[in-house]
Amino acid sequence: MLNITIEKLSEFTNGTMNCKATEIKDVSIKGVSIDTRTIEENNLFIPFVGENVDGHKFIEQALESGATIALSEKERNDVPVIVVENARKALGLLAKNYLNTFKPMVIAVTGSNGKTTTKDMIECVLQHKYKVEKTQGNLNNELGMPLTILSTSEETEILILEMGMDSVGDIHYLSDIANPDIAVITSVGESHLEKLGSREKIAEVKYEIVDFLKDDGLFIYSKDYQMLEDIVDKNKPYTIKTVGENEKNGMHIKNVLERLEGTEFTLDTANFKIPQLGRHNALNASYAIMIARELGVTDKQSAEALLKLRVTGMRMEQKELSNGTILINDAYNASPSSMKSAIDTVRDLPYESKVLVLGDILELGSYSEALHYDIATHINQDNNFTHILTFGEGAKNISDNIKKPNSEHFTDIDDLIEKVNKVIGNRVVVLLKASRGMKLERVEERIK
Repeated sequence: MLNITIEKLSEFTNGTMNCKATEIKDVSIKGVSIDTRTIEENNLFIPFVGENVDGHKFIEQALESGATIALSEKERNDVPVIVVENARKALGLLAKNYLNTFKPMVIAVTGSNGKTTTKDMIECVLQHKYKVEKTQGNLNNELGMPLTILSTSEETEILILEMGMDSVGDIHYLSDIANPDIAVITSVGESHLEKLGSREKIAEVKYEIVDFLKDDGLFIYSKDYQMLEDIVDKNKPYTIKTVGENEKNGMHIKNVLERLEGTEFTLDTANFKIPQLGRHNALNASYAIMIARELGVTDKQSAEALLKLRVTGMRMEQKELSNGTILINDAYNASPSSMKSAIDTVRDLPYESKVLVLGDILELGSYSEALHYDIATHINQDNNFTHILTFGEGAKNISDNIKKPNSEHFTDIDDLIEKVNKVIGNRVVVLLKASRGMKLERVEERIK
């Protein structure tokens, strides 16, 4: 956790101490908060100017709650502040400089899908040998990632940072802060298609992760994503390695076998098993295995660790209900490619009764109708499902285009839940899949 003097804090943020801050310049601050409800003793408080609320109005409250000092974009002399031009940029600069004080190995992970699961897998295979910390939850943006860094212990040997994006330049900015030793792009899908316009542009933006990769670092990606392969610059000082099911990759994934108890696969000649479902998770696990090899962890050690893997919730998360239903909750987020992958996983399971509960894939803009229709086309290739239940405006395009009479659309969550409760039972597999904004986990919460 950040623990520096106010004078050093001023240097780290390129700020200017006011007179009251100068009086206590040798006092140490411990930790950072951007919310007065989470202030702890001797914290630094950082206010942000939002569309509806100006955090500067809460500086006095933060100090009264125990904060020692605050950053401020406004000049003032009544309380101790460090004046900065932009508080968000100051937070990033503070995180970057703090990281340089103890210099852990930084592993950066981005991708349209799979970045959180891959982050969890990397931690899983490394934690028995190293002191590892990682991004918690989805704190992966311009605020969340710096706050993760600033909460990291100085004893940490390896820091795994997940990098999310909302627009062009976001990953570039986060890469600058992290200056990673290892960078991984898990996948290139359709997330943010509404803003970026094409998967090729999405690949370009994800590729920003290497903008500040150390010269002696390692970049890992998969040639399975051709639009990424097309733009990767092979003439770089850092090492580049590839992995995937395409035999053109440097390391080849094969013999992928999905069962309800997990996924088995071979990476080159070594066999692995993970308790998570999904063919895509074989690739995610392979990224972790490759990193483990680089850091002196044997395949045997990785295989043993992955058997005990626990990933962040609502990512192909399995649960057996009291009535014998097998529930697969993959409702944390969705893209067309990840929804197809989840559907394929359930399609291949050896159960007679299979229920798809599919909600909207959001942030597709003008592509929404066509891409939801494409999901229906994918299902129609082998519709061996008992029921296909859809929910939301976009998902109606799935239901309307299913060729078999086993599809039903819902506009009310209560009606959907009532239907799910009617079709579940012993030896029934139910998949929940939708974008986060659809809150499809409500179905799980109310299954009887």
